[in-house]
This record gives sequence, structure tokens and C-alpha cells, in this order.
Amino acid sequence: MRPLRYSINVTLDGCCDHLAGLADEDTHGHHTENLAQADAILLGRVTYEMMEVGWREVAQGGVRPDWMASWMEPFARTIDATKKYVVSSTLERVDWNAELVRGDVVEAVRQLKQQPGQGLLLGGLKLPLALAEAGLIDDYEFLVQPRLAGHGPTLLAGLSKYVDLKLISRREFDSGIVVLRYEPRR
Repeated sequence: MRPLRYSINVTLDGCCDHLAGLADEDTHGHHTENLAQADAILLGRVTYEMMEVGWREVAQGGVRPDWMASWMEPFARTIDATKKYVVSSTLERVDWNAELVRGDVVEAVRQLKQQPGQGLLLGGLKLPLALAEAGLIDDYEFLVQPRLAGHGPTLLAGLSKYVDLKLISRREFDSGIVVLRYEPRR
């Protein structure tokens, strides 16, 4: 069974807005490694569209935008090449090495996990909430940003039950970002 890892940047006060965190070389390198080690990434529509707009063009030889440092390009190339499963009831079609997932998302993810491989990576906010509720996440990874945002969407907002976790690794970047990995206590 392929494990499902949820990885997300989060400020100290729980904000998961992609603009609230620090975009440093260590963080991008870490996310690049995660993608390279996964068989595929599972995304909801909003996160898929945000990633596609941000990374696809430059990865496919387009002009690098002013906001993008050269050290971000490996991430762009890696996410471009990564197989993507997109959960959406509103999109008619996807491309960018992607496949639509429709219907019962919990059952669809159970089936994806049953396939052979190294693992699946999960991003976003709404989809992870549904999968955490169903007990399908095997590994939670939080890149804790040394910042207070005071606003924005928060991590797993609306979770209806506790998910008790066991710390399995900790890593700190020079920027003060701390990568905490947990597995659910079963």
C-alpha cells in the first residue's frame, strides 16, 4: 500500500495562506525532494490551478517571472513532471500530466493507495481535511514558518475529531523554518 503524506507550510498561528510563508531556497529544495520521491501528487482544484499558473510556464521553457528566483526552477521542473490527481466536480478536463478524480473522493484515494509504488503526496486545505477525517493520511509534514500571520485560512479548520500524532522526525532550516513530520497514533 502506498502511504499518503500531507505536506504544507504553516505559520506559528496556523495560517496556511501560500503568501504568508517564507519562500526560501531550503523550503523549495525540500518540496522538490518530496515531489521527486512521490509517485504522484493529489490536489484539489484550487491548489492545482494555483500551482499550474505559478509553475507550468517556466518549467516548460517560458520566461521566468520577476518574483521567481533561479533556485525555484528545479521545483518548477519537478512539479511539472509529477503525475497529478486533481479532485474536482467543476473542472471539465485537466492536462499538465494530470487526471481528474470524481465521485467518492475517499474511495478514490483508498484505491490510489492500494496501487504499488513509493507514495502519494497531498497538498492544499480542503481535500486534506476530508482525508484526515477518513483516516487516510499516513504522514503529516508541517513546515512551520517563524511568522505570525494573524489572518488567512488555518490548518485543518473544521476537523471534527482529534487526530493524535507521534513525532517521527524534525529538521530545522537556517531561516528558522522547522520541518516536523508526524504519523497518526493507531
